[in-house]
Amino acid sequence: MVMSMRKMSVNQCGQIRQVTASGEMGRRIRDMGLVPGTDLMVVGRAPLQDPVALRMKGFTLSLRNSEADFITVEAK
Repeated sequence: MVMSMRKMSVNQCGQIRQVTASGEMGRRIRDMGLVPGTDLMVVGRAPLQDPVALRMKGFTLSLRNSEADFITVEAK
């Protein structure tokens, strides 16, 4: 199922399919390692659902929902 990263549930795994952000935000997202083909798992969310904690490539990364909206994943 293809969806926005923001809609993924805690403990759900997926693979990045597309990053649609451009400019400075797109560069920042890609610099963090969020590129197509990357496997990840949502490991947690803050009490107000923002930010989201992701586990990928052996480390944990926090990402704001406003950034997650630009990332399309194929959920597993």
